[in-house]
Parts: sequence; C-alpha cells; structure tokens
Amino acid sequence: MKVFVKRMLRRSRAAAAPDAELTASAELTPSIVPVVRRADRFSVQDLMVEASYGVGARPSRLVMTTLGTVLGIASLVVTIGFAQTAAGQISNQFDAVSATQVMIEPASTRNSSGNEQTTGRLPWDAPERVNRLAGVERAGLVAEIDVDGQLVTSVPVNDPSAAQTLSPAVIATSPGLLAAVRGQVVTGRYFDVGHDERADRVVVLGARAAETLSINRVDSQPSIFIGEVPYTVIGIIDGVERRANLLDAVIVPLGTARADFGLTAPTELHVKIDVGAGTLVARQAPIALDPNAPENFTVQAPAAASSLQDNIQADINIVFLTLGILALLAGGLGIANVTLLSVMERVGEIGLRRALGATKRDIARQFIVESAVIGLLGGLIGSALGVLAVVVVSLLQGWTPILDPFVAVGAALLGIVVGLAAGAYPAVRASNIEPITALRGGT
Repeated sequence: MKVFVKRMLRRSRAAAAPDAELTASAELTPSIVPVVRRADRFSVQDLMVEASYGVGARPSRLVMTTLGTVLGIASLVVTIGFAQTAAGQISNQFDAVSATQVMIEPASTRNSSGNEQTTGRLPWDAPERVNRLAGVERAGLVAEIDVDGQLVTSVPVNDPSAAQTLSPAVIATSPGLLAAVRGQVVTGRYFDVGHDERADRVVVLGARAAETLSINRVDSQPSIFIGEVPYTVIGIIDGVERRANLLDAVIVPLGTARADFGLTAPTELHVKIDVGAGTLVARQAPIALDPNAPENFTVQAPAAASSLQDNIQADINIVFLTLGILALLAGGLGIANVTLLSVMERVGEIGLRRALGATKRDIARQFIVESAVIGLLGGLIGSALGVLAVVVVSLLQGWTPILDPFVAVGAALLGIVVGLAAGAYPAVRASNIEPITALRGGT
C-alpha cells in the first residue's frame, strides 16, 4: 500500500505541472480534472509490486493459505501416482500368475439321462507332449482319488466308538506339477519320476494337511495311513498359487494311485507358459494331445492381458482421481476463504486506493494475481511433495514407482488455475467496494 500511495502522489505532482502545450490548451479550455497521460496509469509493474507486497505482508497467513493448496495438489499427485503404481503392480501379478497358466480338461457332454460324461481322456504322457510346444515351461497332471471312505490318519486307529474326523483329500499328480502350479517345498522333497514309475508308497503333504495330521518334519520318515496302508511322508509343500486345494491334500504319485486305487485317467493338465503364449498354446495343445480328435479337450487359457489391465487401471484411476479432486477442492476453498477474509480486513486500504485513483479493474486484478501467486506456490510445493511421497512409499513397499511426468508438471500449473478460480469472487467483491463507504469503515 505504501508503494502505491507514493507512486500515486508522484504522478499527481507530475500531472500538476503539465508541459507548455497542455498549459496553452488549458488556458483556452478550462478543465477541473487535469489530463493524465496513458503512461501514468496503473502499469503491470505496479500490479506485480502491489500483489507481491500483499502476498508477503502477512507471512503467517501466507503459510496457512498456501498449506491448503499444497495439501490439495500433493493429494492429487499422490492419488494419481498410487493409482498408476497399483495398476502396475496388479498388472505384474496378473502376468506372473494368471497370464502364465493354462488348464486343459477332457471335454464333457450330457447323455440322455442328463448325467455329464467326458468325451475324451488325457494321456498319461500329456506333460511330455505339451512340453514340446513353444511357450510352455512346465506341465503336470492332476487326478482326484476316491479312497472309498477310508480314513487318512497319522496313526492307525480302529476304534468304532471314536468320533469321526474329516480326513484330508487324496490327490494324485505327476512329478512336474509342483513347478507348473508354482508350489514350494517347505521341508523334504517332492516325489520324482522314479517314485512314479515304481509306484512307491510315498506322499507329499500340503501345509494345512500336515498341520491337521500333526506332521511338521520328515527327517524321521513319518508315515500316514490311508485306511490301514502306510505311506511314507517325504515332503511338505506350501505357497501354491494356482491350485490352492493342494495345501489341504495328501498327494501321491500317479503311478501309486494307478496301482493302489485303480486310477484310470488324469482329470486335469496344468501348464505353465510364457507371458503372451496363451493363445498359441490353447490352439496347439489339443492337437499335441490327440491329433485325431483335438475337440475332445477343453482349454482354459488367459485372455488378452491388455484389455484386463486397461480396465483395472481405469477403475483404480477413477477412484483415486475422485479422492484427489475432493482434496483439491478443499484447498481451493481454503484459498477463497482466506482471500475473502483478506478483502474484508483491507477495506480501508481498498477505499484509500480507490480515492487516489485506482479503478475497479486495478483492485480486481491485484487480488486475482495474489491468489494466482499463492496457487502457483502451493502447486509447486505440493507437486514436489506428492512425487516424493509416491517414490518413498513405493521403495519402502518394494514396488516400482509409476508416475506420468505430465501429471507432476500439470499439477503444479493446476495450482495457478485453482488460485485464479478461488480468487475470482473475492476480487469481484473487493472491486465493488465504494471508496466513501470504505473510508467510513463500512463494507
């Protein structure tokens, strides 16, 4: 304000001493209001000086006003950054599990009585056949075994009066299944081709089945009983990502299941493939299994990853973007509230400036520029803090931070837009204050 008053007084004195041409004209045409040259009007430089003085005159209020924009812009950047990062993580998980798994089953149809029956049969050497295909990494067979009501226990119990307990399921697999379904051996080992060919009475327990049977180590060669037949436990598995029911099961080799339980055919073939090979494997696997009747097999292959990933990212972006916009609106309302409060407190100053010659446009432009400066300052700080938060949290969680650079730059510039929008009404309110009313202390 002091700067403005000094400039206006200096210009008033300059206007009171016109040059010779203006003096001659004044003698011929008397005028009450002196002629003011265009260069003497309120310039852009004056506007910037007054706005900077208004912004910095109250440091504590500047900090509180800017804080609202900082939080709003930072929230927007953080939410968009986390949305993109989360979508990337989900996409990676999809590629790591769903996009790399194919399951093949015998086709089925309903007979005249309405019962479902299979029209094909998986060959026992199905893993070896599909392993020759391009894009296939591992393959393994699975078959569920009907033990005809026999109990699975860790000790032989033959007490008719004892309460019946739910026994773990018995499942037969080929040696390569564990790798195909991304399982991990917790202790011991998984059975191999030798166990399968010899029909050895060995089993591998899922983690939950081992807990149920109270077996947690295999170095002492513990045994379980299926009915009254003992089977040696050689390993315990966990972490099966594709077929979780294996964790609740007792797993035996296919050869053992054929010899002891009369297994006639496997029921599923799990195939681990390279990312993007799903369509090719789905087309070629049935032919590899039975060139004469590939239609006898049903293939469940991953769909194109791009559409699923795009849908996931779009949904996440909408949720996080909505939260960011709400936070940004809160920051904008903070600027508008504080700017309006500043107008009410500076009524006397506005009236004095109007009395000294400032127009309504000059007053409005000053408050708009002040709001824009506050918005820009908050945008820059908020964008920087948002980017830093995304990077730090991602590194702590072991994620790959993903953030479009245009988001960071655009968020900083968005602070100006928020400041302009928030300062529009207070600026109009300030420009409509009448000088005489302001000088009298009214509003």
